[in-house]
Amino acid sequence: MRYRRSRVCGGCYFFTVVTHQRQRLFAVPENVDVLRTAFRTVIARYPFVVDAVVLLPDHLHCLWTLPEGDAGFSTRWRLIKTEFTRHCRPELRVPVSASRLNKKEQGIWQRRFWEHQIRDDEDFRHHLDYIHFNPVKHGLVEDAALWPYSSMRRYLRSGVYPDGWGRSE
Repeated sequence: MRYRRSRVCGGCYFFTVVTHQRQRLFAVPENVDVLRTAFRTVIARYPFVVDAVVLLPDHLHCLWTLPEGDAGFSTRWRLIKTEFTRHCRPELRVPVSASRLNKKEQGIWQRRFWEHQIRDDEDFRHHLDYIHFNPVKHGLVEDAALWPYSSMRRYLRSGVYPDGWGRSE
């Protein structure tokens, strides 16, 4: 099956990327650092802006804006996943039947990723809220500002969110 992806040069996109079999790789702070390094490495070579991000134990969501004239988000994700896989602690990998893996797969990432092209400011804000509320939704914290692996605090400091936004009721 061929996947169709919307590719707009300089576009803004929402992504969801999941670990293979929902492994809790990012519950280990060392792996969070490895992922941060992977992002920095790829951004240095293929620039883009990470507008927002949340990293949960088994998946991540983010908003990216690509440079004008560039629609290559798939290349960036492939490189980020490869860089992370190269440096991830091998003892945390879930054993996977070789018959279930394609060539080059290591059993770290779910195949592919989900993307949505942001249509307008309202769509951006909806996905921004979704990203930042996600740790509360998953029961990891009662206040979105307390989740350490999120761009939430940056948005609080800049006044995008009022103090107290993202607290569970």
